[in-house]
Amino acid sequence: MANLTKTAEDLISDLADTLDVPPSRYESAERSYKSVSDWLDRPGSRFASTTFNVYIQGSFRLGTAIRPFDGREDYDLDIVCEFSKNKLLTTQKKLFDDLGYELGLYSDAHSMETPAGWDRCWTLNYADEAQFHMDLLPCVPDGQRQRRLRVEASLSQAFVEKSVSITDKQHPNYVRLTDDWPVSNPNGYAEWFYERMKTTFEAKRRAMMLMEKRASVAEIPAFRVKTPLQAAIQILKHHRNVRFSEDADGRPTSIVISTLAAAAYQQEANITGALLSILTRMEDYIKVRNGQYWIPNPSDPRENFADAWKDEPKRKDAFYDWLETVRADFNTAAEQNDIEGFIEALSPRIGRDILEKAARRRHRALLEKSLVRKSAGALQRILDAPHRKPIIWPKVPYGAVNIVSALVERDGFRPTPFESNGPAVPKNVKLKFVAETDVLRPFKVYWQVVNTGVEARNANQLRGRFEETAIEEGRLVRREPTRFKGTHSIQCFIVKDGYCVGWSDPFLVNIA
Repeated sequence: MANLTKTAEDLISDLADTLDVPPSRYESAERSYKSVSDWLDRPGSRFASTTFNVYIQGSFRLGTAIRPFDGREDYDLDIVCEFSKNKLLTTQKKLFDDLGYELGLYSDAHSMETPAGWDRCWTLNYADEAQFHMDLLPCVPDGQRQRRLRVEASLSQAFVEKSVSITDKQHPNYVRLTDDWPVSNPNGYAEWFYERMKTTFEAKRRAMMLMEKRASVAEIPAFRVKTPLQAAIQILKHHRNVRFSEDADGRPTSIVISTLAAAAYQQEANITGALLSILTRMEDYIKVRNGQYWIPNPSDPRENFADAWKDEPKRKDAFYDWLETVRADFNTAAEQNDIEGFIEALSPRIGRDILEKAARRRHRALLEKSLVRKSAGALQRILDAPHRKPIIWPKVPYGAVNIVSALVERDGFRPTPFESNGPAVPKNVKLKFVAETDVLRPFKVYWQVVNTGVEARNANQLRGRFEETAIEEGRLVRREPTRFKGTHSIQCFIVKDGYCVGWSDPFLVNIA
């Protein structure tokens, strides 16, 4: 674990507050789904004579929703509509269609868009200024049947009574009268999650009750109580979002992050301690069963949250790559004694503007005095590129490294020198870089190439990793082709005895 500084601890706490959803959003979400519940319960509704419960699930239920800083994004409200119906007297399709019919009437009555039907749920889109949409999942209770199935399979009965059967158009029994429906357990998962932070949650809620002179903890809504676990997950999810902003299909799912974080949480009393501790232990809760990676659903041991990793191993690789990156980012940030160093450590995968906004919460004057300098245009985009890997070795600088030569090599022509961030070089030629260092051998040489631009992104060649290169005739040499338009960078690192002892400045290459 990193050597945590007081400055870093304060800034990580301020970052969590900056990412948090304002209470008004939770209140708005509650009003919205209760409005739908009232509509379904009105006289004349297809569910007027049915006992049902409408409740929230997902990040709003867990208290881990994060503020959308991209103006194009909105809040995603996941709502469960649990109807007390007999599966032998109705079909998945009938239940799904009945809910869709009522939501269609609801949207007409409230001048909303027509609800969209998907495989499992219906979506209500609110007006743009509301900045959220609601996904409504129809289901029926299924605790009794699931208990029997788990007993037969000798599986844990934990949270089984909260199981539900859901609708799914892709299920083979979608139009049949049968009790074999897809299963889920949102209430069971939420109960497990809150159990994982029970001690801290109750302590904070009691403290709020005393501070606000409330009669009981029940007067403090759960969404107002923010535990270090919830805050840590919010930070991890935002880091994930930025890291995979150019590769949304590869990003680890929120359920994987939340489950592993909650399993690893050990009731740490502050956000930074929880975050760094969770990052240390997250992967300990990933199991391997018969050669397959398993992240079991704590509310249903038959479900594997890592199931997609089997058919898409790139998802597994992306998760471990992200975990290595987020560990390095926050270990480095935790050791910073000043605001500038903290922001520089995290800006590629948290965002410079968000970090500066967080720093202003209690360090506005200090932030202005620290002169957090933004490098000029192209270099700043390179330094803040989310795919640019952080240095993964402990940094002990005692040697100089400089890229002393950069040449364009083309068949039939003399090599032509060019300068960092100088005139553009053409595509489809070869570049040769030579670096020098005063570090004594033996050591290892790594180069980091960071690409930017549409062509590199479309080709999945943004790169950003550290690539080891052998010393060539006593020289530090790296050759690269020019394949993609844009501004790219190359940097040389010297690693000795497991420490990064020197590194060059980024050398910028513009390609026309």
